[in-house]
Amino acid sequence: MKPLKNWDNNTWLSSKKYIQTFNKFLLNQVKLDHNSTILDVGCGRGGILANLSNKLRLLNKPIGLDIENHKDKSKKMIFKKIDALTFISKTKITYDLILIKQTIHLLERKQIIKLLSICKNKLNKNGKIIILSLDPKKNELPGFSLMKKKLQISLNKDEKLLSLILKTKFKIIIKRFIYDVRILKTKYIQMIRDRYISTLLNFNNNQIISGINEVKNDYGNVLKFKDRLICLIIKKN
Repeated sequence: MKPLKNWDNNTWLSSKKYIQTFNKFLLNQVKLDHNSTILDVGCGRGGILANLSNKLRLLNKPIGLDIENHKDKSKKMIFKKIDALTFISKTKITYDLILIKQTIHLLERKQIIKLLSICKNKLNKNGKIIILSLDPKKNELPGFSLMKKKLQISLNKDEKLLSLILKTKFKIIIKRFIYDVRILKTKYIQMIRDRYISTLLNFNNNQIISGINEVKNDYGNVLKFKDRLICLIIKKN
């Protein structure tokens, strides 16, 4: 798959409001303090980690993993350009939080179970793995017809992966994170041009242009919708 470079580049996902809202949700799920150790699998530019680092005044820099090394990434984290399985298999560090946000769909079925098993062994006593993925049953992301068709295929795959995780022996708590998005149509169109979601990565320029024209015709000047994530929480014990 082509690298996903713009999911957190001038989108609502990189906004201060979104990050603060998300981290408030996160801190309601896991107890963290300035001594906590945190790992983010698929960290992007590190906005979530930077905010957590400042909020908790972390003594240990959080670690972010991603296969894309952004020049404008946060300096509040230790960045590793490496796949999660390789890093977590070798690291001797144990964590209070391992965050896997909107990344699980990029892995194969066998990789997911192996990754989660290794992650569980790398948790501290009260540590948690928190997995977040687009809610496959209640998706509201705006888009054009081809984008929606491809996204639904991806969401169907996600649903099977989430079901696979739920069938494991892990003790899992299910939560949901919902964020109200309000975005100008012109801004959202730029996000589509930038291929902000993995569904758009393999679209050619003509498909993107055609899709943008469709969005221009189908939506008003301001787009309002809910960004819904399903959250699976796995405890150490």
